[in-house]
Amino acid sequence: MLDDQSHCLHSIHVKELPHKISALVYAFDEAERLLMLRRNQAPNRGFWSPFGGKLRTRDGESPHQCAARETFEETGFRFAPEDFHLAGIVAEQGYEGNTHWLMFLFELKPRLKDLPPPHEEGNFEFVPRDEVARRRIPPSDRDVLWPLFQKHRGGFFAVSIRCEGPDGAAQSWRVEQALSPQSAEAS
Repeated sequence: MLDDQSHCLHSIHVKELPHKISALVYAFDEAERLLMLRRNQAPNRGFWSPFGGKLRTRDGESPHQCAARETFEETGFRFAPEDFHLAGIVAEQGYEGNTHWLMFLFELKPRLKDLPPPHEEGNFEFVPRDEVARRRIPPSDRDVLWPLFQKHRGGFFAVSIRCEGPDGAAQSWRVEQALSPQSAEAS
């Protein structure tokens, strides 16, 4: 049990900002290389990241439906919502100083056989897992999301990240829930 001060510590001094909800998809090929997109548009313009996009809340779209739709829109590959494993939930406070994000991180269960064509969002490349952190990726992805995804792959994690400043770096973060792959399968 937390005392009142510990409970509130992570959420104090957070600016009131727009809140966006998105799905981010980690897709791998048969060689276990991560499909990454070098982004042409904000957020994260010029950075490499997994692909994804905003949830259509007005349509009542579920996070899994969003992952399937964004996969089709950005790669041209069609998958069903049940082809996506919910790997994590990420709350980023004050990302790039202008937005709070609630992200649903998914791993696409089937392995990709082909590289998607270039897209208006950017260009795709399959990146070996040991090279991902050496790419120019967003600071919170490098410092928090990618390590947590690898550690809990096949399971689940929820993390709250406090980002401040224009670069989106994680100033502090806390894992709020984690399940090993065995625990996730049992639940």
